[in-house]
Amino acid sequence: MMRPVPGACDTRPPFSCIPKGAAEFPEGLVTPAFIIDEAALARNAHVLGQLAKETGCRVLLAQKAFSNYDFYPVFADALAGTEASGLYEARLGRETLPGAECHVFSAAYRDDEFDELLSYADHIVFNSPGQLARFAKKAKAAGKSIGLRINPEKSTQEEHAIYDPCAPGSRLGTTRAQWDAQMTPELVSLLDGLHFHTLCEQDAGPLAVTLAAVEEKFGDVLARMKWLNFGGGHHITRPGYHTGILRECIRKAQDAWGVSVYLEPGEAWALNAGYLACRVLDVTENSGIRSAVLDASAACHMPDVLEMPYRPPLFGAGEPGEKAYTYRLAGPTCLAGDVIGDYSFDRELVPGRLLLFGDMAIYTTCKTNTFNGMPLPAIFSRKTDGTLVKVKTFGYQDFKGRLGR
Repeated sequence: MMRPVPGACDTRPPFSCIPKGAAEFPEGLVTPAFIIDEAALARNAHVLGQLAKETGCRVLLAQKAFSNYDFYPVFADALAGTEASGLYEARLGRETLPGAECHVFSAAYRDDEFDELLSYADHIVFNSPGQLARFAKKAKAAGKSIGLRINPEKSTQEEHAIYDPCAPGSRLGTTRAQWDAQMTPELVSLLDGLHFHTLCEQDAGPLAVTLAAVEEKFGDVLARMKWLNFGGGHHITRPGYHTGILRECIRKAQDAWGVSVYLEPGEAWALNAGYLACRVLDVTENSGIRSAVLDASAACHMPDVLEMPYRPPLFGAGEPGEKAYTYRLAGPTCLAGDVIGDYSFDRELVPGRLLLFGDMAIYTTCKTNTFNGMPLPAIFSRKTDGTLVKVKTFGYQDFKGRLGR
């Protein structure tokens, strides 16, 4: 799942680790560049580790949101393992965290990949009774723990069906009607656990609502399971998150059904732990709107800005009209809609000005692309003493190499 919906209450402090913002970084910093803050990652890991310690649940990292494996050691003490959406993420989790659990869920598995997948995964979750019938016996014979994703048909997101796995017609998860029609005693006997994933950057209240729906529709089945995976979308490390309700939900499942409980947040691990540094290339004006063209692109470097859409936080900037100078910030690509958003500033923007977008660790580095031949941003680690260490740079071959020989 992804970002806050427009207008949603968001009290996160995206720049709490760097009070001086862009001024913290050297003038010679080549932009655009992602900067991942290890101290912020460690604070998130501490919160999640305490939750696991106090409740006995096991917390996984959903790599779809954050797959910068150089930083996985920061999570090591709190992390039970990784959650993967397919073969490559499963391999990454196994290679980089060989002693941790590797869980995989896919809406559908491929015959030509499944044997290799079995060499990486510990837990394999199927989306439908059809997929379970097709692959589960082989997985069971290989000693894997088998799960089925269920759909409790309880939406907790209003008017955003594109991000709602419980929306009518959703392909994700098995409804109770589908279970009753297709789950034979033999298929049920193959299962070790159930999985649901219904949330998107939400508090624990919607989880409690979802869990009640799960109990109503699948409570009789859960009594025969070994584990229950609550999925992701839990904004556990956001200030103000109701951890007490989450603990109650975990203990309710443990007590009612005797299951081990898994959580697989993605964003919570890296929330507010990344920044995108960029510079102003040009300033134009048309029909009274001043636009600043940046060397960072919404389409290429932060695609969630367009897909959600949402307006990312920017250090030192205000809402349009709040400060003296308002600009529309946009990328340099040929896409007319490559627009990040409207922001206001205390002083005029000029070419060369360094800007810093916040909360850029999640769904950014793993979703960047080279549309228009745009260079991929370099990746830096900001150490606990504030120093920057280069992790990875990209060049022409990264663009060319994915398009042909």
